[in-house]
Order: sequence, then structure tokens, then C-alpha cells
Amino acid sequence: MKLTLKRKFFGDKYTIGDLFIDGKFFCNTIEDTVRELPSVCPNTPKGISCTCPGKVYAETAIPAGTYKVTMKYSSKFKRVLPYLHDVPHFIGILIHSGNDQTASAGCIIVGKNKIKGKVLESRATSDALNAILSKEKDITIEIIAHGFNN
Repeated sequence: MKLTLKRKFFGDKYTIGDLFIDGKFFCNTIEDTVRELPSVCPNTPKGISCTCPGKVYAETAIPAGTYKVTMKYSSKFKRVLPYLHDVPHFIGILIHSGNDQTASAGCIIVGKNKIKGKVLESRATSDALNAILSKEKDITIEIIAHGFNN
């Protein structure tokens, strides 16, 4: 199964995108601000907080690219959620519910972008996504940043 996240609005505080499942639109997303980051991060593979230039903790979206996704229990959220593997500059990146970028800390928030700078119906959207992904073994997500070089 292939997820595709097409980022489409790049604000000062947040990024809005569209999430597709095997080419079919599923929902909107909200993330932190997309920032220019070095292509390699020597710190995050060791589980240490990234100190690379350009990254602002809990205010930076993950780099565009393709990542393996597995369903993993989150002790923070007390539920199984989609987990992105081997994301440069980041550890613990999930796809989960929230209302705006302040709930993100680098993660991808799903919902319906009906209000500027927010997503609504996020928990229901997250639950629906989890139900679909929990039936799959081989999942990837490609994050495409249209109109921004990162």
C-alpha cells in the first residue's frame, strides 16, 4: 500500500497537505513548518535530539522523501498508530489526530481542513486510516513538497 502526502500550502507556522491512499484522496493533513535541513543528520540515528542547523524543535516538518510505515503502539497516545521509519533529523514520527500544528512536533496530523490553519474531525479520520492500515503489511509514504525545495 502506498500513501502519498502532497504538501500544498506552506505557511509561517504550519503546512497543509493532501493524503492519498494508492492514488485516491483520503484526507487533509497539517504539519509543522517546512524548513531547509541538511541532507544527513549524524545525531538522530543514535536517538539523540537533532541539533542540525535549520531545525526548530516541535516546529519543523519532516523532510520530503519516502519512508516505510508500520503500525506501532504509542505509549504517549496509548494506541496503535502509523509509525514512519528512518526519518532524518527525527525520531518517533507518527500519523495521528490533533487540531493544528501545535499537536504535531514533527508528526503528521490528519483530518479535514475546513478552517484556515486547522483540521477538523481528526480523531475519526485517524481511526479510519488506522483501520485501513492495520490490514496491510507493506506500507510506504511518499511526502512530496510542491513549490518548496527541501
